Amino acid sequence: MRLTGAQIIVEYLAKEGVRCAAGIPGHGIWGVVDALADAQDRIKTVQVMHEQSAVHLADGYYRASGRPMAAFTSIGPGATNTAIGVATAYVDSTAVLLMTGAAHTYMRGHAILQEIERTHWANFPRMMEPIVKGHWTPSSPAQLPYVLHRAFNQMLTGRPGPVLLDLPMDVQADAADVDLPEPQPRRAAGGSRPDAAMVERAARLLAGAKRPVIVAGGGVITAEASPELVAIAEHAGAPVVTTWMGKGAIPEDHALNAWSIGDTASTCGNALAANADVVLAIGCRFTDWSASSYRKGVTFAIPPARLIQFDIDPQEIGKDYPCEVPLVGDAKAGLADLLSALRDATPRRPHTESPYFQEVQRLKQAWDAIQEPRRRSAALPMTQQRAVTELRGAVDRGAIVTTGAGLPQAIVRQDFPVYEPRTHITSGGFSSMGFTVPAAIGAKLARPDRQVVGVAGDGDFMQTMQEMATAAMLDL
Repeated sequence: MRLTGAQIIVEYLAKEGVRCAAGIPGHGIWGVVDALADAQDRIKTVQVMHEQSAVHLADGYYRASGRPMAAFTSIGPGATNTAIGVATAYVDSTAVLLMTGAAHTYMRGHAILQEIERTHWANFPRMMEPIVKGHWTPSSPAQLPYVLHRAFNQMLTGRPGPVLLDLPMDVQADAADVDLPEPQPRRAAGGSRPDAAMVERAARLLAGAKRPVIVAGGGVITAEASPELVAIAEHAGAPVVTTWMGKGAIPEDHALNAWSIGDTASTCGNALAANADVVLAIGCRFTDWSASSYRKGVTFAIPPARLIQFDIDPQEIGKDYPCEVPLVGDAKAGLADLLSALRDATPRRPHTESPYFQEVQRLKQAWDAIQEPRRRSAALPMTQQRAVTELRGAVDRGAIVTTGAGLPQAIVRQDFPVYEPRTHITSGGFSSMGFTVPAAIGAKLARPDRQVVGVAGDGDFMQTMQEMATAAMLDL
């Protein structure tokens, strides 16, 4: 069929199941905006108040649902305003499709309005290169079908992340006769499994552990691997501690949930991780926040603790701690293999009767005793712990909570329990201000059946005020 470049993009987005796009119209992206307007029965368009928010909104949508959303901006300042949002998605490994306007192919290098061209013409993508998984600047609409399936493949497979389509204005407006590819034959199917011999080694190591601890990172949630994680914890009698991004990987009222680790975390989580003899870390980058700035014995003591490190990205293996058993692959597929091998290696431990389980419960009770006076304090001004405790009691068990940078982010981590994956959404690794409200809007668009709560700090104030207008316009 003969379509304009912008129509090709929108038709392919619909094929990929994209249901929302957020951004700010501008002269550089009008072709895409017009095509989205023509397809409003299939793709909802949301106009935000700031371009950074468009990316945060798409980021929150993906984190809440596991499905991608598009963001769009004009050329120049509008595109550059997205950098903080894109960096947030990149560091936290979340999939976002960003579409930006670009100089016409026949006008590149002439210093048209808002073009960056002094060292290379149409040079915006090079600004974004360190914070996207891939970027493309097609030179004709005929290239778009190929570019689009490559972009989605890069964005969604392996370690997810944001991608950039920098779209010259004439490429959006010109037409071409094209066949749109079906997405699935172009996508890697199924998760890659770790080496079988390594899985067997990990199972034997866990089976022989006296004080095993499982560290759940954001990779568990991305891979939808929480059921396998909980099954391994229950079979091995291992408490589960969580990073910022891993909160929700295990229900936080589960007996083996041992709360968070690292700075601004829990005393019980840190004590258990620091005294483990075997640590199984899954989808965890071992950031300084999660490892208490690598001070030995505060959160981790590796060695002498023996580390089984499981990650889809081989670059993470051994990066901060020596790894005895490396497992590289998809967490859901790999944890299923590990669970099977563990069942073969040792019978299920009656963990509720073990001294180690009783120690875990004592440490959790001690942590609750520290927090409870702040959670129930009658002091004025109200403590933040009291505020989020009351909030937790007022919303549904499956409510989604979003936070950005600042003290409220840490308070929610400690005192707002969540019970399902994808219900705690935070600007973790990049710790961006301005994340809370647009991420909450994205989460609500993705999950209209859920209550969504945004807990914002003072650093979020300006963007919170801006995007509350967006939420009001959407009647959220």
